[in-house]
Amino acid sequence: MNTKINKSDVYILAIYFIFSFIIQFFDYYDRGAHTREFIFDFPIELITTNAIILIYVFWLIPKFIITKQYASFTFLGILILVFFSTIDYTVGFWSGKNDWNDYPIGLDYLFKMIDIGTNNSAFPFALLLTKKFYEGQTQFLKMEKQQKENELKLLRSQLDPHFLFNNLNTLDSLIDSDSEKAKEYINRLSLIYRYLIKTKDSEVMELEDEIQLAENYIFLIQTRFGIDYHFQIEKQSTLTDKFIPTGAIQTLLENVVKHNKPDENPIKTSIIIEENKLTVVNEKSSLKNNKESFGTGLENLKTRYQLLSDQEISVVNTDNKFEVTIPIINLIE
Repeated sequence: MNTKINKSDVYILAIYFIFSFIIQFFDYYDRGAHTREFIFDFPIELITTNAIILIYVFWLIPKFIITKQYASFTFLGILILVFFSTIDYTVGFWSGKNDWNDYPIGLDYLFKMIDIGTNNSAFPFALLLTKKFYEGQTQFLKMEKQQKENELKLLRSQLDPHFLFNNLNTLDSLIDSDSEKAKEYINRLSLIYRYLIKTKDSEVMELEDEIQLAENYIFLIQTRFGIDYHFQIEKQSTLTDKFIPTGAIQTLLENVVKHNKPDENPIKTSIIIEENKLTVVNEKSSLKNNKESFGTGLENLKTRYQLLSDQEISVVNTDNKFEVTIPIINLIE
């Protein structure tokens, strides 16, 4: 809870007391109150009630309730309530020209002061406390959103450190053997990096753009490994107005290469685009890939979905195939 008073706090209390005093003014007028009641009662009630509210909200609750010092809170809370209620009641008792022999004493005095203090301050106190609570919730949600954005940026930045190195090696061999293909390779690689730079701060991208990235990435894989990997894109639905986490398909394609070492037959992979989901399914190689992998790519993608929506990734792992289904995010709801 924000423990600093701001302009809106002052405005909301001012509005409450203006309406409250208007109602009290007519009540005083109807019962023919003394002039000094009008002069003294209203400012004293304003001062004492606000003092109780401000001390409770900005000092007592943060200092003792949050730290679970309930006994101290109860004792000091009653003491503050009785002290300021005594000032308010005594001034009102005097301004109303009451008989001092009727002034309460003992337990009657204690209970009366508590009753007056709670009656005067209960509603404005609840009003201000509720306001501060929702301000705190709004601030918390804002911080949570910022934290999610920071986490997403961190996850997006965790690209395979060998990606550029491997592609430069492939390019080096192509320059001497096939200059035309080397030019196409450079073009595709530049398109990928241009896309990565353009989308570095984007949490999601349009599916159509992500498919273009995937096509360029597939070209790099097939140029590097030849016929060892075969990819097919099945568009069973339109690509417009559909979004997925930036670089999601690239992550799944990276997993295919990382975890499957080709044997006699190429590793077949299908990218299936449906109305509400996208599936990447690949045949599993009978040969184990000795390359060490910590599964960070898929785990990062799962985490990004948790941060972006309440939808989850589906993973099916059998002896013959590995299938990952990611939900398509609808930004217009």
